[in-house]
Amino acid sequence: MLELLIVSTLNGVLYGMLLFLMASGLTLIFSMMGVLNFAHASFYMLGAFFGYQISRYTGFWIGLVAAPLVVGGLGALVERYGLRNVHRHGHVPELLFTFGLAYVIEEVVQMIWGKLPVDYRVPPLLDFPAFTIFDTNYPAYKLFMLAVSVAIFVGLLLVLARTRIGLIIQAALTHPNMVGMLGHDVAKVFMLVFGVGTGLAAVAGVIAGPSLVTQSNMAGLLGPILFVVVVVGGLGSLTGAFVASLLIGLVQTFAVSLDVSVSSVAQALGVTAQPAGGVLGDLWTVTIAQIGPVIPYLLLVVVLIARPTGLLGNREA
Repeated sequence: MLELLIVSTLNGVLYGMLLFLMASGLTLIFSMMGVLNFAHASFYMLGAFFGYQISRYTGFWIGLVAAPLVVGGLGALVERYGLRNVHRHGHVPELLFTFGLAYVIEEVVQMIWGKLPVDYRVPPLLDFPAFTIFDTNYPAYKLFMLAVSVAIFVGLLLVLARTRIGLIIQAALTHPNMVGMLGHDVAKVFMLVFGVGTGLAAVAGVIAGPSLVTQSNMAGLLGPILFVVVVVGGLGSLTGAFVASLLIGLVQTFAVSLDVSVSSVAQALGVTAQPAGGVLGDLWTVTIAQIGPVIPYLLLVVVLIARPTGLLGNREA
């Protein structure tokens, strides 16, 4: 039990921080531009594939730096020559544009790299067990993933709160016209934020690619849970995205590791009666691990009912 608790906590925090890397970029984009970017997870996928391709020629570490820069540049171009023109027509065209962009990126990835997983491997420098918990070896690469995620979270907070560009970005969130009158190019600030947001998603893809499976449907696997994180934390709240990421990461990790059902609990308590069959019989025997993937969405429903603005979101005036 202690081993399960420690390992699941580590895995949950790691998974939550990866979610935060993606959610932080989406949160920045939404808080500044009011755009829910449905293609955000696709930039995460591009980061993984660009990281894989660059690492084949220059090694993992060059890919870790170069891939987010390339993807961030692509994101900035998408904002400048696509989203900026759509933005003036309202939210529905924005959603349709990013929704279509996600499909285009997936098709392009399949055309170039195919539908099968690629051989994106952990760098040899980190391919060893960092420590052993009971009988479980915990990989050093997972600790590296955790360290990168925490460093980026701290860096984002410092940039937004302690630097001049952070002050300009925060001012542009609420008073873009005043920022423009003070001589700052708000359009370029928007483009920069969109590029940084997509670059953060690419960082998550580069570091998650060797640990998870790098394939053409990886955006579809993480895209829905990403929006759960953003909504549960509170739209536009970076701290809320951080809290929600850790919460969902821990909840889902512990859920899939618990092979416990109502039936097993009843038997442990000495209760022998059980439903005759049908839907109640299925609910009686289903385990927490089997419903683990659904739990974040149940959490989303509960949060929206109890607090529609999210955990740390603020209702707009």
